[in-house]
Amino acid sequence: MARIRIPSTIVILVVMVQTGFLLFMYARYSNFMPRSEEKPSQVHILILSSWRSGSSFVGQLFSQHPNVFYLMEPAWHVWVTMYQNSAKVLHMAVRDLVRSVFLCDMSVFDAYMPWKRNLSDLFQWAVSRALCSAPACDSFQRTDITSEMACKTLCGRYPFSKVEEACKTYSHVVIKEVRFFDLKVLYPLLTDPSLNLKIIHLVRDPRAVVKSREQSVKALARDNGIVLSTNGTNVEDGKYKVMQEICRSHVQIYETATLKPPNFLKDRYLMIRFEDLVRDPLSEISEMYKFADLSLTPTLKSWIYNITHGQGSGKKKEAFKITSRDAVSVSQAWRNVLSFQKIKKIQEVCKGAINMLGYQLLDSEKEQKDLSLDLVLPRRQNQFSWSSFNAKH
Repeated sequence: MARIRIPSTIVILVVMVQTGFLLFMYARYSNFMPRSEEKPSQVHILILSSWRSGSSFVGQLFSQHPNVFYLMEPAWHVWVTMYQNSAKVLHMAVRDLVRSVFLCDMSVFDAYMPWKRNLSDLFQWAVSRALCSAPACDSFQRTDITSEMACKTLCGRYPFSKVEEACKTYSHVVIKEVRFFDLKVLYPLLTDPSLNLKIIHLVRDPRAVVKSREQSVKALARDNGIVLSTNGTNVEDGKYKVMQEICRSHVQIYETATLKPPNFLKDRYLMIRFEDLVRDPLSEISEMYKFADLSLTPTLKSWIYNITHGQGSGKKKEAFKITSRDAVSVSQAWRNVLSFQKIKKIQEVCKGAINMLGYQLLDSEKEQKDLSLDLVLPRRQNQFSWSSFNAKH
């Protein structure tokens, strides 16, 4: 049989044409395929905490950053509208709202505010610098440090549509929430390819939390009822049942994120203690900013110093406001205010959280009043664990 000889140049040419065709088809096909490897253009940060844990302060550390669009507890609208349900039942509604806000889709609020709305209809809108500056409001620049009072005076009448318009212009969307009690509820958000979600878990000594909650008993009564599933009945929590649930949730969140966590949580969870934050603000804030891919500006450094070096521990009427205070004094105030009998009860219901989060239990009133006794155990650097707790007796 005769053999047909094909010049090598032709073979090379054919191979090149075939390769080019395959590359063309791959490029064309890949344009229609979802690119799961590509991260969304925005960074999404969820500050996860509980009431009276210093979360409003941490929220402001992000809100005042010129690259951040911040909302404080948007899920308040869910709980107010559906207050006869339990926190567990409302978890999915809260999660869906948070997801929509992260994606700058504010139509989700139609279910909770069906009327024609202004900025001022959004819960705690004026603590968001992003809603007090362009494009949401023309009265301030993005680089300004804004105050809640000035914002309320100048920006409240702008239309609600400005919320969505502003959100889309920022590189970071940050939400502070106190209405999640189980980290696993957030798994669908952490695995959602349209989100680039990171979680900052803020905790505080439960004894200090109780002292702060006692300044806001009436304001917290409805939320207490939702936590305890009382079908809409307000609760003042004199027996610390709500605190028990809050402490249990912190343990659950911390354990889930640090003891054999799923792969998708890698580098996406950071736990911060309020006490560490007020003792060394710039170091802790720098750590949070690095985690969130943000830079600390000179203006923010100056503001942070001023806000943490005021006088005293704050007045009762300032319980929900960010004012200049002696932050270290605030973190220690419970030791002078609470009776030792109360402290013992709190330690009973929150012992697991106190141990796990790195705080020292008290054995006597003498220890309570001895402020030279440090109750905040040192943190092991670069680990999601704390120095071991040495049980007394």
